[in-house]
Amino acid sequence: MKALVINCTLKKSPEPSNTEELASQVAARLSKLGVRTEFVRAVDLAIAPGVVTDAGDGDQWPGVHERLLESEILVVASPTWLGRPSSVAQRVLERMDAMMSETDDEGRPVAYNRVAGVVVTGNEDGAHHVISEISGALADIGYTIPGQAWTYWHLGPGPGPDYLDDERGRDWAHSTGRTMADNLCGVAQALAERPLKPSG
Repeated sequence: MKALVINCTLKKSPEPSNTEELASQVAARLSKLGVRTEFVRAVDLAIAPGVVTDAGDGDQWPGVHERLLESEILVVASPTWLGRPSSVAQRVLERMDAMMSETDDEGRPVAYNRVAGVVVTGNEDGAHHVISEISGALADIGYTIPGQAWTYWHLGPGPGPDYLDDERGRDWAHSTGRTMADNLCGVAQALAERPLKPSG
């Protein structure tokens, strides 16, 4: 089984990413469960605006789309900015919108029988709002969202330190991340054994 983590930080590589560090905790648990996990830092790629799979010359989204179709598990990881998902996360979701009209050999939307979860970091509150926005979009696209398929880290209302700068709250975020990984893997395995069938 394979998982893809799309890190929607605003920071280009090799700048350290709080969001990637927390997502790495989820990836480590998935690895222990036998899931091969790879990361994409979306801001490093030339991802054109739009709601198509391929926007033409120079657009690097088709490579990400290919990885999505190779993965049974998707984790979208985003920082919180102004209480909302990052602009990079929004662009990723907009490009994934094209998947709603793509079907597999049995006529199912290509996101069916795949699971997804969300990782959020931020030095402000708003994590649950970010989780609900991203999870709702992924469900629209066709992903199955297991119960408690998320983890987040922040230190309460108002601005504060970053995940990489403060160890408070990490134990909870890591424990929740392990539960997230367990639930993603368990539901992905269940769907592999009893896949959703096309309607009609």
